[in-house]
Amino acid sequence: MTQYANWSYPTNIRFGVGRISELSDVCIQAGIHKPLLVTDRGLSNQKITHQALDIMEKGGIGRAEFSDVDPNPNEINLADGIKEFIDGGHDGVIAFGGGSGLDLGKMVAFMAGQSRPIWDFEDVGDNWLRADAKVIKPIIAVPTTAGTGSEVGRASVITNTTTNVKKIIFHPKVLPTTVIVDPQLTISMPPFITAGTGLDAFAHCVEAFSSPNYHPMSQGIALEGMKLVIENLPIVYNDGANLTARAHMMSAAMMGATAFQKGLGAIHAMSHPIGALFNTHHGTTNAVCMPAVLALNAPQISDKFDLAAKYLGIDSGFDGFRDFAQNFNDQFSIPRTLVGLGADPRRLDDLIDMALKDPSCGGNPVKLNKRNMRSLFESCF
Repeated sequence: MTQYANWSYPTNIRFGVGRISELSDVCIQAGIHKPLLVTDRGLSNQKITHQALDIMEKGGIGRAEFSDVDPNPNEINLADGIKEFIDGGHDGVIAFGGGSGLDLGKMVAFMAGQSRPIWDFEDVGDNWLRADAKVIKPIIAVPTTAGTGSEVGRASVITNTTTNVKKIIFHPKVLPTTVIVDPQLTISMPPFITAGTGLDAFAHCVEAFSSPNYHPMSQGIALEGMKLVIENLPIVYNDGANLTARAHMMSAAMMGATAFQKGLGAIHAMSHPIGALFNTHHGTTNAVCMPAVLALNAPQISDKFDLAAKYLGIDSGFDGFRDFAQNFNDQFSIPRTLVGLGADPRRLDDLIDMALKDPSCGGNPVKLNKRNMRSLFESCF
């Protein structure tokens, strides 16, 4: 295992096995002396969480934890987390875990001092300017999966339990001050979660690469991120203790989240409402939707994927890549249909309406409408 580095793009990143030991030092350097560690219920009793809390306590910054976080975090979780943060007199957040813990932790730090409701800051137009930037608390992010890349993101996805709609909440200061990326923290992930989170990173890279928006840096990052997933996800799925491959997957996750500054598309426009209505795993849902979306977008993206396929070692250009995407899913026992994830086709009309309102639609290469969105959902069901 030779990967060991300090990075400052898109934020400060401490990368390498064992770097969780630096958690207390990182907090103090960020001006955090009484952090609240925010994670999800499933991680709360895990060894890696106790390890992090022990490091905090040994470093003199307490061991406060909040873990009442659902797999798809919502405003109820957020209100409880904010109360814990304020009542405990905390001055910063350690967002710890997969996408749910990271997203909720970032929002606790963002919302603890705001006077407006969270939905006022939805990522639409310049809504982020409504926030009081001076009261946003510093955030340290510690990912324990390799998928969402939320640790290097400036937004969180929060489900509105009244409308059952996932909302993207954005502010530049939600970007964590420092990220600790320690591949050792991911080796306990079971194969199903390893696959689902890894395919989430793959979807981020594929959609960013497909987006027609101009961002050459993201385009290159997306291509290399796809390559890392293709080469390393099968390894970690079959050998979870392979730290080199785990490290590459954590890099791919951050690359996907960095790349999708260029845009997302129909995969995410579909998976957000499916997750909100049926509580499906986000990355796995993305994987199920990908083959159909690639087929829809073929007229606009086939030329660029003809070139990408050569670099990725996939024969037959775009057609080969599309076939590869389905075979890649099959390799990890991903269901071929949304029914296999527990989604109900009787909610098709609701899903179509919700998907077309999702901001991810704006990055899709083919303009989305009720007709082609219906066709996409029917294909996936």
